[in-house]
Amino acid sequence: MKSGSSRRKFVQTSALAAAGFMVIPRHVLGRGFKSPSDKLNIAFVGCGGRGGDHVNTLKGENLVAFCDVDDKRAAEAYEAFPNVARFKDYRKMFDAMSNQIDAVVVATPDHMHALPALAAMQLGKHVYVEKPLTHNIGEARQLLEASRKYKVVTQMGNQGASMDCNAQLAEWVQGGVIGDVHTAHVWTNRPVWPQGVPTPVAKKDVPNTLDWNLWLGPAPYRAYDPAYLPFKWRGWWDFGTGALGDMGCHLLDPAYRALKLTSPLSAEASCTTSWVSDFVEANYADSCPPGSIVKLEFGPRKKMPACTLMWYDGGLRPMRPAELGSDEQFGSWDGGILLEGTKGKILAGIYGDKATLLPTSKMENFKAPKPSLPRYTGEHQTIWAEACKGNGNSSSPFEYAVPLTETLLMGNLAVRCYDYKVLQEGKTPQSWAPWNHPGRVRLDWDSANMRVTNYEGANRFISRESRAF
Repeated sequence: MKSGSSRRKFVQTSALAAAGFMVIPRHVLGRGFKSPSDKLNIAFVGCGGRGGDHVNTLKGENLVAFCDVDDKRAAEAYEAFPNVARFKDYRKMFDAMSNQIDAVVVATPDHMHALPALAAMQLGKHVYVEKPLTHNIGEARQLLEASRKYKVVTQMGNQGASMDCNAQLAEWVQGGVIGDVHTAHVWTNRPVWPQGVPTPVAKKDVPNTLDWNLWLGPAPYRAYDPAYLPFKWRGWWDFGTGALGDMGCHLLDPAYRALKLTSPLSAEASCTTSWVSDFVEANYADSCPPGSIVKLEFGPRKKMPACTLMWYDGGLRPMRPAELGSDEQFGSWDGGILLEGTKGKILAGIYGDKATLLPTSKMENFKAPKPSLPRYTGEHQTIWAEACKGNGNSSSPFEYAVPLTETLLMGNLAVRCYDYKVLQEGKTPQSWAPWNHPGRVRLDWDSANMRVTNYEGANRFISRESRAF
């Protein structure tokens, strides 16, 4: 098992463990011998920022390659692991080291998730991709198709999927504790970065540690500005997916899983605006709005009735439930989940944690349903790494993560189409006035054909052509 090709074949086929393959315990093989299943050769596309967290969590595996377009952001990982090969272009990394890589972690800005993840899967590599899985719905569908075709182990970085509290909340809902759930409210304190801001126009020098062309990747070219990075890229439509993209995969996940949701039937949004003068709305179309409310409608699912999912960001929240005491906390500091059913309500934190019935006095004699859903041991990343070696399953595989990602990206379609300048595209500038547009548009979604059926203008955001870089 020492050759690269033999080891890769072992790791790729070890996912068949559930069908009868058994990982041989180390003590059976003899003291000091490491089973080939003990270590995974992992490459990282993005090893600064959030990527650095993945590096530290997975350092017990074999870290074989780092790829980052910004030497300054990656400096901590480079210093901690000086012998790991370094690259700025993921394509060059795959060309040089494909034989030495079993799995790839992608932790870049949202607009750069899909391309390296797709390339890795085409090479037969297992992939872990940060949330949200992709920048647009078209990319999400491509990754799902590739995961099925190449039969690799996949995981999206919504760590709540590996937490017991997430499964417990689903058991409460699916056990009928609050009857049929008809409405879910989910909220976040994001954005905690600038949104609803003007596009920079002054030319700035690119730092000598950064490859700006590679950072832009498939996004349309624009001049460098520190307003875009690090972290602040989340508020720009070309690179990020706003507050919903940042936190939706965490906060929507518990409700989505508990209610067995799939693709929404429709999406509608209401957004805050920015003003530059009296009755003069800012034309900040590049930037996500400061705050939004999104309504997603879902049809019946087996024994579950149709339901509505409401999303709030930018400091907006649902109305405080009457059953909650005035001195009791309404969710966590950074968000919360409120489920309304025919027999009661459940309030929980962002991962489904700290779940409680309302009023909270109901918890005194409450007997939770018996555990029936999977529980996981270890960190979200290590659960994926073990699954790559045939030890269990990942907790947020693309089969689950793609429909979840599509749901929040549908919400973003509604947010983008709320802007009257988008709705009025093609008309003369003189007609670009709030009193001349039809108001927010409810988008009816045909998931099978991946199209909005009632407003053609929305379909241009479902995917985009990649810039050559």
